[in-house]
Amino acid sequence: MKKIVVWSLIASLAGFLFGFDTVVISGADKKLQSLWNSSDAFHGTVVMGMALWGTVFGAIFGGIPTNKIGRKNTLLWIGILFFISAIGSAFANDPIVFAVFRFIGGLGVGASTIAAPAYISEIAPAKDRGKLVAFYQFNIVLGILIAFLSNYLLRNTGENSWRWMMGVQAIPSFIYALFIFMIPKSPRWLLSKSRNEEARSVLQRMYPGDDVEKLISEIHLDNNSVTANENIFLKKYRTPLILAFFIAFFNQLSGINAFLYYSPRIFQEAGLGESTALLSSIGIGATNLVFTLIGVFLIDKLGRKVLMYIGSVGYIISLSLVAMAFFLHWQGMAVPIFLFLFIASHAIGQGAVIWVFISEIFPNHLRASGQAFGSTTHWILAAIIPSLIPFLFSTIGPGVVFLFFAIMMVFQLLFVAVLMPETKGISLEELSKKLIKKENYDYSN
Repeated sequence: MKKIVVWSLIASLAGFLFGFDTVVISGADKKLQSLWNSSDAFHGTVVMGMALWGTVFGAIFGGIPTNKIGRKNTLLWIGILFFISAIGSAFANDPIVFAVFRFIGGLGVGASTIAAPAYISEIAPAKDRGKLVAFYQFNIVLGILIAFLSNYLLRNTGENSWRWMMGVQAIPSFIYALFIFMIPKSPRWLLSKSRNEEARSVLQRMYPGDDVEKLISEIHLDNNSVTANENIFLKKYRTPLILAFFIAFFNQLSGINAFLYYSPRIFQEAGLGESTALLSSIGIGATNLVFTLIGVFLIDKLGRKVLMYIGSVGYIISLSLVAMAFFLHWQGMAVPIFLFLFIASHAIGQGAVIWVFISEIFPNHLRASGQAFGSTTHWILAAIIPSLIPFLFSTIGPGVVFLFFAIMMVFQLLFVAVLMPETKGISLEELSKKLIKKENYDYSN
């Protein structure tokens, strides 16, 4: 089990680069808009938003290398993409070049949301799968916290401080790529490619002294039940497809990525100074980390569905309070405190659950394709919503924006109550049987 934990942690470091890359741009936001004299629309969609469009492409096409060359090799290429993006962004001298290198980093983010959870879910025992896959989310929020902290520490390094903010990511990207050489290939992926002896060797390393033949036969049985040229859009896979769509849809309709990208701007809109806004962003990162740890601890104890209930209620309360703060012009620390509650709700609910849940609900041979669909839904919305924030804030105002997010979370609560099944403690092969044969599944579990 110790080896599985170490391998899971290494694979989950892709999440650290994901979190760092997503948020590091927030420290350079206003500096870049001023430097290149960009309009709100151009700045939001090109300078700030291009990484997210890279993420969309990474999510759409990331399932291809994850299936073809395997989870491990895809994870290695993800590290290389992040390294290239960091160096290129730091040395960019115009907004188009900057956007191209941010797009490359986005490819790494999108692909990581497929390859890392797929790899971890396929090596993890059922009883610990939730918390091991949730290591990925923990590393995302650790990356977010370190990015906020890095931006704060580098804020006074001169007029080109943004270059240091963007370039420092090259260091963890390089270290991560070296670590990937230490992990084995996924045994379930190897078996799906009929590389049985390699898979048997990995399983014996994972479970020394155990009879691995029983697990191999169960995986083979699951693989043999499929027909050639299957895809996730077949009628029998409708249930996992719908579940993946809605959990990804509601994740972004909470406004989480919009907030993470623009937290210093949001705090300044609420009346805080620039330095205080950056410092408050570090508080957001710390809150995210603490409550993600709580979510990781609870996900295999309480289950995915209970955490989603807790998060949904917290979302509704916190987002409603943020909207009220802007409508009623509450000053000082009111908005940061309400947004801390929002981040806590996200971390313990959607944050802890989304990548675990999507990695569980598709059968072995379609896992990468299913995750690509869920990730693509997530990242298309994650590209559109933050890109619109500068325009929406300057037209309808932040109060209306946050009220809309609060209303959407009421619908998420209904999704959890009516459609979402519990998946804790069930083997991947057993989950495939239950979710593909919808009429035999009890959604009240």
